Amino acid sequence: MTQEPKGPDGPHGEEDSVVLDAKGLRAMAHPVRVQLVGLLRKHGPSTATRLAERLGVNSGTASYHLRQLGAAGFVEEDAERGNARERWWRAVHRTTELNDRGLADREPEATLAFLQSVATAYTLRTQQTLNELQTMPRAWRDTLDMSDWLLRLTPEEAVALRRELRDVIARYRRDTPEAAATAPEGAERVGLVVHLLPEPDAPARPEARSGPEAAAGTEAS
Repeated sequence: MTQEPKGPDGPHGEEDSVVLDAKGLRAMAHPVRVQLVGLLRKHGPSTATRLAERLGVNSGTASYHLRQLGAAGFVEEDAERGNARERWWRAVHRTTELNDRGLADREPEATLAFLQSVATAYTLRTQQTLNELQTMPRAWRDTLDMSDWLLRLTPEEAVALRRELRDVIARYRRDTPEAAATAPEGAERVGLVVHLLPEPDAPARPEARSGPEAAAGTEAS
């Protein structure tokens, strides 16, 4: 999936990005819709039946969500491929941007639902890669990396880190139809998922009491 919910300092200032407003956010606040858009961006135009097979849902469910996405402007019919029996769909944009800092305050439930849907899609992608790992060529198996680091940063340092990471990503070839046609031999699609997860410390506990009352308490582990 190419879902990239990114801020204004994203890795690519592309014209084919969609910036979520309240209407778009509500339209995308569903895991099936997030995955449908991602599949169309990743694999190109497809039908509801084929997309449903990939997602493990029935074609009626896929058709319904594609129509909702079409009404919201995220996908459109591909008239060149469609016919009387099959309705083909294609993605309108390559990436999605969630960069309105006040939108989460105005639409907290939709924002959370959208981000949870994106996280679910990332988890499914990871699991799919792991399921296929043993059948991959050794050279590609050796590229797999699942690392995490715990850092102690200020909010300003975290934003700077995010920008630096995106600057590095921007130096590499994007997975687009044009790039695929001109990529060097041996180049394959690689999914890079970056999480920067704030984990603020819990409020400090009150200082331990002293004296007889404290002696009767239970020690916390």
